[in-house]
Amino acid sequence: MIVEKLLAGIVLAACAVMLLRLALGPARRQRFDAFFVRLWRWPRTRRHAQKLADDAIRRARGGVRRDGNVYTPDSFDKKPPRDKMH
Repeated sequence: MIVEKLLAGIVLAACAVMLLRLALGPARRQRFDAFFVRLWRWPRTRRHAQKLADDAIRRARGGVRRDGNVYTPDSFDKKPPRDKMH
């Protein structure tokens, strides 16, 4: 019984949103649609941004020597191969 009322409420809310969308003009409908697209994609975008930030932090922490306030990447220690032609 409570599940039926909950389902009926969800369907009623969805119908009200679709009816409101039909009543809007083209410019407002576009903004309305963009809002719901952003709302739908927000968690995925946030997770992606967090993953990128964690990856950048991980790369920045690894392979660095610190001498006072000078940070030197370990890749600076590797000398390029000597050019034998010159």
